[in-house]
Order: sequence, then C-alpha cells, then structure tokens
Amino acid sequence: MPVVAAKSYVEYRNNTYWVEGTRVSLDSVVYAFRNGLSPESIVQSFPLLTLEQVYGSITFYLANLTEIDTYLANEEAAFDAMPQPLQSSDPALYQKLLEDKAVQQVKS
Repeated sequence: MPVVAAKSYVEYRNNTYWVEGTRVSLDSVVYAFRNGLSPESIVQSFPLLTLEQVYGSITFYLANLTEIDTYLANEEAAFDAMPQPLQSSDPALYQKLLEDKAVQQVKS
C-alpha cells in the first residue's frame, strides 16, 4: 500500500499566515468561520480556494486556537493603532465603520 504524504494548508510568510500557495490570508478564512459561514460559503466568498483548502485552514486554526487567536488579537491591535485616513477625510463614514465594527464584535 502506498504511503500518503501529509498535506500542509497554511504557511507563514512575511509575518502573516496564508492559505498555502495563495494570496488569501488565514485571517480571512478564520473571521468568516467565526462569523458562522460554512466551509462551502467560504469557498463562494473566496473562489480561489478549494473546499479542501478551507477545511484544512479551519483545521489548522482549531488545532492552534490559542496561538492564532493571540496572533489575530495582536494584528487587530496593530491595525487599530494605525492612523486611519478616513478619520480626517470623512469623519462621518469613519464613525459609522467604528459603530459597525462594535456591532460585529458583540455578535462574535
């Protein structure tokens, strides 16, 4: 019987996790999964990914939950600390985006 090689679905490059061989970040898959999207729906949202890649990415996330949740929290904090151009160019839109983000965080 032939030996089946293990596959890798996530890679770490340029200080970010990516679905291996793609330009789709693991963050994108994880946030969609956390928001209740099925793997099939995630594939529809990211047509470059196969169902196998989505399941592999979710499995990687679940197997490394603490580390990836910490990584995501650090990424969010770094993003929130950056100055946002909309703050000065369109304060009303910026405020609406902040409110929408707060609603999404309550739902999570």
